[in-house]
Amino acid sequence: MIKIVIAEDQQMLLGALGSLLDLEDDMEVVGQASNGEEVIKLVRDLNPDICIMDIEMPIKTGLDAAEELMDAPCQTIILTTFARSGYFERARKAKVSGYLLKDSPSEDLANSIRSIMKGRKVYAPELIDLAFEEPNPLTERETEVIELIAEGLSTKEIAQKLF
Repeated sequence: MIKIVIAEDQQMLLGALGSLLDLEDDMEVVGQASNGEEVIKLVRDLNPDICIMDIEMPIKTGLDAAEELMDAPCQTIILTTFARSGYFERARKAKVSGYLLKDSPSEDLANSIRSIMKGRKVYAPELIDLAFEEPNPLTERETEVIELIAEGLSTKEIAQKLF
């Protein structure tokens, strides 16, 4: 039986996710939290196999909680509406096992949990391109100069402004 803790600040969604996962023969929701601080305590007290978290929650965000639980024995899944590269990169650095979007089909969540329990990582397809984007090759100073050129400043004006 896969033991699951869920953290979601929207009570209706929290209840719906819990009910949906409890319908699975091989899964049991053992705890529910409405903020990141509560979920950290639940994970430490209940020792679940999987922790599913929203990102934007009160007191402590899901990403803050994921970073704090990075060395916990459970696998963390971020379940969010946000397909943002900054969030995704931070989640990857926190060693989350999954990053799924809430607009995915409901059966994808249970299948993702099973895949993660087999040692795989599961990321929403929309996020994969974000992971391989090239970082800006310009330095911060070079970017600053280009922005001033775009404002129409002359070389002399740019030099005066920067030095």
